[in-house]
Amino acid sequence: MATPLYAIPGAPQGARAAPAVPAGANSPTAPAAPAAPAAAARTVAEVLRESQVETVLAELDTDLVGLVPVKQRIRDIAALLVIDKLRLNLGLQAQGLSLHMSFTGNPGTGKTTVAMRMAQILHRLGYVRKGHLVAVTRDDLVGQYIGHTAPKTKEVLKKAMGGVLFIDEAYYLYRPENERDYGQEAIEILLQAMENQRDDLVVILAGYKDRMDTFFQSNPGLSSRVAHHLDFPDYSLQELATIATRMLGGMNYGFGPGAREAFDEYLARRIAQPHFANARSVRNALDRARLRQASRLFADPAGRDRELTREDLSTLATEDIRASRVFGC
Repeated sequence: MATPLYAIPGAPQGARAAPAVPAGANSPTAPAAPAAPAAAARTVAEVLRESQVETVLAELDTDLVGLVPVKQRIRDIAALLVIDKLRLNLGLQAQGLSLHMSFTGNPGTGKTTVAMRMAQILHRLGYVRKGHLVAVTRDDLVGQYIGHTAPKTKEVLKKAMGGVLFIDEAYYLYRPENERDYGQEAIEILLQAMENQRDDLVVILAGYKDRMDTFFQSNPGLSSRVAHHLDFPDYSLQELATIATRMLGGMNYGFGPGAREAFDEYLARRIAQPHFANARSVRNALDRARLRQASRLFADPAGRDRELTREDLSTLATEDIRASRVFGC
């Protein structure tokens, strides 16, 4: 997380009842009395009830296995926004928040999913107008010739305004070894938007931790505008196994006898190999196992005229797992 736009406003609760309308008040000569405005929230419970933000936090727990420090940081940010809303309702001056973020970690650790949920939280608590997520890479921002980068970057910012702009592999924006590279122009436009439109736009820069650290060191203007740095750890073998089970359940599949143990062994081998991408690699492995299951059922001479049961069609067998090249390494 085609990915839906996560802009689901919470229904306001606790509105004051409108005053009674006198008889004849709706006649052409007597305009209807306006409804009384809803009372401003005064408690944490009222803000949570109006925004329904706890639903989003619960979905974050449901959607993602592990990532306890990341989830806690998101809850901390939500708490800050709730308290800030209460302060505003009491007329207390609130310092303008900067919620631009850096998400660092290896591929497949849930960075995009968390960004989507963050957009929902920001919208429900009134920080941004729409709550949608626009995910881009360098190619969406940087042009190949003079005069091309500024329009591209400004168009992306225009689409993202009112929500969250998620820039994956953000360090590719900066290529100091190429004097004719236009990434610096995109960075300068981003900096201006991050400062001037920070009340209606949150920018999340994502990528490998070591490369992002170098990127921020080379671009102190960006570093100073990013208030929240979240590091996404790799999943453990047990967490990856849980993710696999959830993914299969979502696709109406399951492991047959011995297949779960075979997949656990697959994970132990695959995680030690190059280019492992956590949950993304798990999904790819399951997709290949489904292909092998389909080929097995399709090629079974005795099965051509046999009516396949729900169990036949939804079970991954041990041979569907162990046919992977990983077991030949």
